[in-house]
Order: sequence, then structure tokens, then C-alpha cells
Amino acid sequence: MRSEAEGAVPEEKQTVTSGEDTAADDAKGKKKKQGSFWKELPLLIGVALVLALVIKMFAVQAFYIPSGSMENTLQIGDRVLVNKIVYHTRDVARGDIIVFNGLDSWDPEAEVPEPTNPVSKALRAVGTLFGVAPNEKDYIKRVIGIPGDTVECCDAGGRVTVNGHPLDERSYIFTDPVTREQDKPSNERFKVTVKEGQLWVMGDHRSLSYDSRSHRGDPGGGTIPVDKVIGRAFVIVWPFNRIDTLPIPGTFKQPALKAAAALTPVTPLALGFAGALPLTWLTRRVRLRLRGD
Repeated sequence: MRSEAEGAVPEEKQTVTSGEDTAADDAKGKKKKQGSFWKELPLLIGVALVLALVIKMFAVQAFYIPSGSMENTLQIGDRVLVNKIVYHTRDVARGDIIVFNGLDSWDPEAEVPEPTNPVSKALRAVGTLFGVAPNEKDYIKRVIGIPGDTVECCDAGGRVTVNGHPLDERSYIFTDPVTREQDKPSNERFKVTVKEGQLWVMGDHRSLSYDSRSHRGDPGGGTIPVDKVIGRAFVIVWPFNRIDTLPIPGTFKQPALKAAAALTPVTPLALGFAGALPLTWLTRRVRLRLRGD
């Protein structure tokens, strides 16, 4: 008979670890993790900045509102997100709130002191990148007239008209929070036909906004180039109590305005046909005479 001990595999010797050794190992592990985190932090920050830059360049950019020219829609200190892709899929529309670059065309509405030292300049650049610092070269306004439109103020009711049709602007024009009095659509009269490739823009705070009306003496007659448009502001993201979307007001969706816009590209084509028919007929007659027919 075999005893239970025969053929049995001896058990491995177990190492007895004291509580002090375990605590020391845990402390070393934590130090390694902390060291690894601080080593990786600059890389994480660098990747975040690169991603933010790529998104800013091609997709969405945050902007800081430095003036009251778009009140009550936008307040000083608001941050908005601007869609930079939308105008690659559709044209700028009436009622859009757009951000555009006014460099070499419009003077700044809000004077922002230039940083004097490298650190301040770097912080300013990062702040502008994330929309937490103002950029005096960029403007934000509402599009009132697109190419081909005739924008005029004011009609018998004191309203701005587009192609002869009045706009009901009460939903977005500035209203004094104390007196509840609303701005007039315009304190000055004007009439302008928007040229191809240009836009007529105005601020919602009409008595404060330095917009197309104030730049009629400029080469563009107050209008701004479409190719200077950075994108469409579509949402307020800061402060939290003001988070909201920025839709196109209903007055800009009037069928009459859309019909007028639809006629704009057709008109040159119609004129082309009208001029081509008599020219073709005249050419044919000359050929027949030369041939003696």
C-alpha cells in the first residue's frame, strides 16, 4: 500500500510579506503613476491644442462677444459657436447671424489693447483660439440683404423693407430691459441694392450698432464681401444660463422674399436669350444677302 505522502508534490514555500512592505510597494506604485501622469500631461495638452486648432480651422470655432451691437440677442461676454462648414453646402441666407473678418474694410467696434509681452501675447492667442478672448478684427452681425436684394428704410410704417416687402423685426431688435422701449429699425434713411458677392448686414441693437449703414462711404457702399464670412453663429454656449440656439427669425422666411431671390439668377439668363434671338436672326439675314438668296 502507498502512503498518502508517497508521490505527493511538495507545496511551494510561501513568502510572508509584512504590512510595512505592502505599504511601501503601494507608495512606490502611486509615485510611479503620478510621475507618469506629469510626464504625459504636456503631451495631452499639445494634442488638445492641435485638435482645437484643426477644429477651429475647418469646422467649428468659438467667438467672444465684445460689444452690445447685437443685444438683446447676444450680450457682452457671451460665447457663441460658429459653423464654418455650412456655407460650403448652402449660400448665406437672410436672417443668418454671421461672423466675418473686417480687416482692411471696417474699423473695429471694440478697441482691444495689444499685449505688450510674449507671455500675454501667447495667452491672448490661446484665449482667442478657444473663444475666451476678443478679436477686434472679427464682427458679428445679422444678414439683412443678399446679392440682388434692394434694402430700404423706412416705409410708411417705419420698417426696413427687402425688395419692397417689410420685415417684422420685433422678435430680435433691441428692447430696453427697464423701459421696455424698442429700438427703431433705423434712425437714418437709406436705400441700397446689394451687388453680386456682397452682403448688407445690421446689428440687432440698431441705435448702437456700427454696421452697413455707417459704412456707406466705403468702397463697398456699406456691404461686406461674401468671401470674408467666417461662418454662421448657431448657438450660445456661455454663460450657462444663456445657452440657446440662434435660429433664423420667421420674417425672413416670407415666400415673397424667397421668390425675389429665386428670380435673381434667372434674370441674366432671360436677358441672354432676349439678346441672342435678334442677333441670330440678324446674322442669318446677312448670310442670306451675301449668298444672294
